[in-house]
Amino acid sequence: MIKKSILTVLFAASVMACTSENDKNAAKGKENITYYSRVWEVAINEGRTNILDSAYTDDAILHTVPEIKGKANAKAYYDNYVTGFSERQFIIKEIFADGDKLVKYWQFKGKHTGTFFGIPATGKSVDVIGTTIVKMKDGKIAEEQDFMDNMVFMQQLGLLPAAK
Repeated sequence: MIKKSILTVLFAASVMACTSENDKNAAKGKENITYYSRVWEVAINEGRTNILDSAYTDDAILHTVPEIKGKANAKAYYDNYVTGFSERQFIIKEIFADGDKLVKYWQFKGKHTGTFFGIPATGKSVDVIGTTIVKMKDGKIAEEQDFMDNMVFMQQLGLLPAAK
């Protein structure tokens, strides 16, 4: 009888510990979603990329070609979107989190009215969708990898012929 009681208590404690850990992970994910969403609202839609100075970890990595390392370089990368496009709209269509891991499905719209990564203004409008995989660390962005159709993006800019 005592063995059964002890086993019941141990089982209940282990179930509560798992639930507690899951709850902590869900709460952390929710905090990360709120923070991350706000960062991109301010940086791209409001054009205030200075928020990125504190949003990234010092050793942040953007998996792009070429790979971008460090928060100053990450900020400089996204500065191109703000200086290159007017009428910017960055829309987070859906975002999911599991603790410090996030997946963001997004849409970017804008008019190419400034220099963008060395490309002079074309005056063309773009409307592209993509997905970003994010890793957070201590409440900051540590790693990002974007996936979008760059060929469609370049076609919309008038830099490549449209598909027939």
